[in-house]
Amino acid sequence: MREISFREALTEALREEMRRDERVFIMGEEVSLLGGAFRVTRGFRDEFGEERVRDTPISEAAIIGSALGAAVTGMRPVAEIMYIDFVTVAMDQLVNQIAKMSYISGGKFSVPLVIRTTVGAGTSSAAQHSQNLQALFMHIPGMLVVVPSTPLDAKGLLTSAIRRDDPVLFVEHQSLYRSRGPVPEGEYTIPFGKAEVRREGKDLTIVATLAMVAKSLEAARKLAEEGIETEVIDPRTLVPLDRETILASVRRTGRLITVSEAPLTGGEGSEIAAIVCEEAFTSLKAPVKRVAALDVPIPFNQNLEHSVLPQVDDIMEAVRSII
Repeated sequence: MREISFREALTEALREEMRRDERVFIMGEEVSLLGGAFRVTRGFRDEFGEERVRDTPISEAAIIGSALGAAVTGMRPVAEIMYIDFVTVAMDQLVNQIAKMSYISGGKFSVPLVIRTTVGAGTSSAAQHSQNLQALFMHIPGMLVVVPSTPLDAKGLLTSAIRRDDPVLFVEHQSLYRSRGPVPEGEYTIPFGKAEVRREGKDLTIVATLAMVAKSLEAARKLAEEGIETEVIDPRTLVPLDRETILASVRRTGRLITVSEAPLTGGEGSEIAAIVCEEAFTSLKAPVKRVAALDVPIPFNQNLEHSVLPQVDDIMEAVRSII
């Protein structure tokens, strides 16, 4: 199978869906002339025109509010917000309108809206361009949250997101855009709520998201040299969350570590840990452990930034501590 980058996989999904359905259009800051902050939509303006690839004012509230209006009146917008940090500017539109519209209208309105945004540190982008806030949106009924970690998943999950009639927050880690992997030719979809077991193991379960999947796999490979066989699970979507796959793994291994780049307190790892403690407590041979970023703003300095974020050695030490 051919290998392409994470960025190219996203571009293919968007282009294929825009060709397939004329209601799909893209909007956001610099998505047209410049092809987006991370160049995912480069060349789209030439193919689809300014009506379907729309540069917007620098106003996240306006972008998300306009996308909501378009969605409930028959269009299928894909709105790009450069960084998830800036999604907070549009929280009223997201939390009180988009996530609630279908419910408060008694199902008369659907909101087929995808919000693409980026997360992640490691690039010295400092405290306002490096956050992992995806767990905030797990707390909002009505929002779906997608967290792909491979090019294959990026394309398949984005295609599924665009075709759904529900609002989807599609989270892309900045460090993954250049990563490469096998991706089939042509259209395909990946269902929401179906985790992927990236590595099988019998001694311990790791549940990791986004860029932490690759770090967890590296840790698992090194731990195997010490005789510790670790299973690595990638949820792929946080809402809906594949509880069954996670619980089945923990019941088999008896141990769980969650790994996330989000701050420790209140992150997605905390929710997964709580689910396991509630539903598989008698299977646990050791306490659940969370590996996550420190509860501090992300520093600009590279050495400080590195010390704040979870690293492969941190994952390995966490595993050793409960084996």
